[in-house]
Amino acid sequence: MIPGMTPPPPGTPRRAPAGAAVLREDVTEAIRAAVFEELAAVGFARMSIEGIARRAGVGKTAVYRRWKSKLSLVLDLLTAFAVEGLPAPATGSLYGDVRALLEVAAHALRHPVASQVIPDLLVEAARHPEIAQAVRTTLLDGQRGVVAQVVREAVARGELAEGADADRALDLIVGPLYWRLVVVRDARLPEGYLDDLAAAAVAALRA
Repeated sequence: MIPGMTPPPPGTPRRAPAGAAVLREDVTEAIRAAVFEELAAVGFARMSIEGIARRAGVGKTAVYRRWKSKLSLVLDLLTAFAVEGLPAPATGSLYGDVRALLEVAAHALRHPVASQVIPDLLVEAARHPEIAQAVRTTLLDGQRGVVAQVVREAVARGELAEGADADRALDLIVGPLYWRLVVVRDARLPEGYLDDLAAAAVAALRA
């Protein structure tokens, strides 16, 4: 709300600006959900506006009123996820923070939709510079910021030396999970695997 303006009484219908189209938020969210489902089902190359609209239970015009193409739709979704970001863990120890990051990453990468969508988007990123940039922003920049905060706090506690490299930390922490879950596509994580991975990453960061 703009400072100094009084909000309308509860129940007062909002009036759209003259000449503006009203875009219902529930329809927008239904389309966004349908995109992920369609990506997981057929991949980006075979995904179509028609298929998205059918899955969302809306007409094609509802999609085109919001996005001009399937590429712009996917880019918008990736950007939205990047903006949301993930909160940095605050367990009070480097090992605890690394273990928490691994838990969140493992859960996300093993999600049925994500396990299908992420590999497909990585393939499409090689063909579309716009997707490559959006994937980089979503998968790398957001995680880099979280890991950088973990490293700063570890340095402040004396657990890591001054000047510890956050990019190296990101590679050591998340790299093995991406390899196993996204590249090799083996979702089976043995008991204690994340514990061992966290301990190995911490030891490597302190080396």
